[in-house]
Amino acid sequence: MGGGECRSNDYGAAAYWDSRYSSPSPSSTATTGGGGGAFFDWYQAYPALRPLLRARLPASSRVLMLGCGNSLLSEDMVKDGYEEVVNVDISSVVIEQMREKHVDIPQLTYFQMDVRDMSLFGDGTFDCVLDKGTLDAMMCGDDAPLGASKMLAEVARILRPGGIYMLITYGCPKERVQLLYQAGSHKKIELYIMPTPGYQLKWSKGVSLAQPIMEEVSLTVDGQLPPDYVLKDPESHFIYICKKPDAANEANSVVANEGETITSK
Repeated sequence: MGGGECRSNDYGAAAYWDSRYSSPSPSSTATTGGGGGAFFDWYQAYPALRPLLRARLPASSRVLMLGCGNSLLSEDMVKDGYEEVVNVDISSVVIEQMREKHVDIPQLTYFQMDVRDMSLFGDGTFDCVLDKGTLDAMMCGDDAPLGASKMLAEVARILRPGGIYMLITYGCPKERVQLLYQAGSHKKIELYIMPTPGYQLKWSKGVSLAQPIMEEVSLTVDGQLPPDYVLKDPESHFIYICKKPDAANEANSVVANEGETITSK
């Protein structure tokens, strides 16, 4: 699902993913876990994301992984000290596979769930919601962009005040920022840009980098890249950190908005 293109309009359908996870993964894109199964990580793996995650997310955080698939990201986070990662995916096939793989890791739990309706979780349940490619999949679905908007509304609901939604995507600001703001609760958005693993390997001339290449980029007032900004890697991944206002700021915002409404009458 890289490269900024939708290769299927079935990415929002359970049947598509059940079929995909029932078939052997190509050896060129999969890694083999300790249990002998094949696992796949979209975009970036944990070592590349670790510096940002550790800087922004305490190990005690309650984390929700959207569209977990058979990624090793959640497992790697727990190995690195994270205490609770809840995983959801629309595919019952992959959920059963991952439950079996991690049956002895109580910090990891798995639920079959459509991210457009996460009513199993109460309001303000999570400190962080991680999304590595799921919004991209929703934007390729038959009901896009409505399905994506429903998902983002659910993300806003289940995040605690002050919590963060971390989105790893191929979508540049002009394709994602307006959608994120429309969700209604993300008042602050920070952007990091990370070249693809292939580009980083080429840039380092085949030598593994001690620290991944990651650049923080300030968005313009209207939420876009600076006009003179040039991507090092045209296939770069964009990481958006969207912070939900804390309760006090949210209350002040409501009061301010009410005041504007009364004044305008």
